Amino acid sequence: MKDFIDTGGEEDLWVFAYGSLMWRPGFDFLERVPARLVGLHRALCVYSFVHRGTPERPGLVLGLDRGGICRGIAFRVAAAARAATISYLRSREQVTNVHLEAMRRIELEGTARRWVRALCFLVDRSHVQYAGRLTLDECLHHVRQGHGQSGANRDYVIEAVEALEALGYRETDLHRIVQRLNPRIGTREAADEEGAKVAIPEA
Repeated sequence: MKDFIDTGGEEDLWVFAYGSLMWRPGFDFLERVPARLVGLHRALCVYSFVHRGTPERPGLVLGLDRGGICRGIAFRVAAAARAATISYLRSREQVTNVHLEAMRRIELEGTARRWVRALCFLVDRSHVQYAGRLTLDECLHHVRQGHGQSGANRDYVIEAVEALEALGYRETDLHRIVQRLNPRIGTREAADEEGAKVAIPEA
């Protein structure tokens, strides 16, 4: 069963965003806070058959995979909107059931750091759309060809890098892909790759 059993109906809901939810949440929220999740990392590891590609020409989108740390955005949703928000997220994230839903502890990185439990969507490694660890050229192939209901795959990857830069963070693998897609984007930190933070460790 991929859907977690929600037992917190009387409490506000925290949602951890690591991909398109960072820049386009699509739901109402009370608070938006930079956050980090330990034990999982962000990677282009999900073949997209709907939003950014098709089964015949798959795109490639971000998933939460095992190992490392992921920095993203935590959204706090009012308790009254909890059920509706979960329903919306399932309709958006679980079109092909490629994710596992889970409540995980995340650290909020605002002025008063604290830990909360948040709804997270983890990639299902047993799913046919799990791409695993691809080479740079393989990633570029899928990103360049991908186009689905939500638009071009290249736009998705560029927006992801821009969202990370807005957090003051750099993920070398994603930046390398964007620089190959459009050399004018993401170049301001290109000279400092050796000391860059990398959030895609071996898993």
